[in-house]
Amino acid sequence: MLVDSHCHLDFPDFAEERTAVIGRARAAGVGTMVTICTRLDEFPAVRGIAETDPDIWCSVGVHPHEAADYAEITADSLATLAAHPRVIGIGETGLDFHYDHSPREVQERVFRAHIAASRASGLPLIVHAREADAEIARILHEERATAGVLHCFSSGRALAEAALDLGFYISISGIVTFRNAEDLRGIVRDVPLDRLLVETDAPYLAPVPYRGRRNEPAYVATTAAAVAALKDIEPAALAAATTDNFFRLFGKAARPAAA
Repeated sequence: MLVDSHCHLDFPDFAEERTAVIGRARAAGVGTMVTICTRLDEFPAVRGIAETDPDIWCSVGVHPHEAADYAEITADSLATLAAHPRVIGIGETGLDFHYDHSPREVQERVFRAHIAASRASGLPLIVHAREADAEIARILHEERATAGVLHCFSSGRALAEAALDLGFYISISGIVTFRNAEDLRGIVRDVPLDRLLVETDAPYLAPVPYRGRRNEPAYVATTAAAVAALKDIEPAALAAATTDNFFRLFGKAARPAAA
């Protein structure tokens, strides 16, 4: 069994065939999916998807692109929403200094509120990092964050090592299959197997040979096979390890009944 630890099933890309997308994922061996919240006004829809299927879970949080719309968000408000039985993580949150859609100081303030909500709720943090490696590492250290995942990892080795030192996990997306991702492949080879997750970030970042198409949870099998090759293990062993890692980190989630 595989887990797609990060996808966006509420996005309009899936609206007309969400049931079929979920069915294709199951046919590909994906037993569990996490649909990720990026805006609080969209949380009811995200939560609603998770409520319809026992093997789909969700998060609650504000993407750094959207931080300006939630500049006054509090840890308490996030923790209250996270008490819902289908919510298993806080995020996605973090810093994105590539686009700067929200002011950097606001991104940082909102990020710190999420970390506090993670501590208060006991749920792991789901971190987005883009061109802000040093700042992410500093804030995680300052806030004493101890449980979480760097999702869709494509940052540098220093951030990976800093996160691993804090007890975080590293989640690998289809980027690992891209031709220009040799540095990332080198990092993946060195990340301990018991700290790896896999994801799609669907509808974005479809792996080769699907690159350029809309991504979907079924394609996590292709990413997992690429990671298995880098770790020099069988795909089944990679699937078992990353699934165990997922349920260790996201302790509120239950394994599928058939697993």
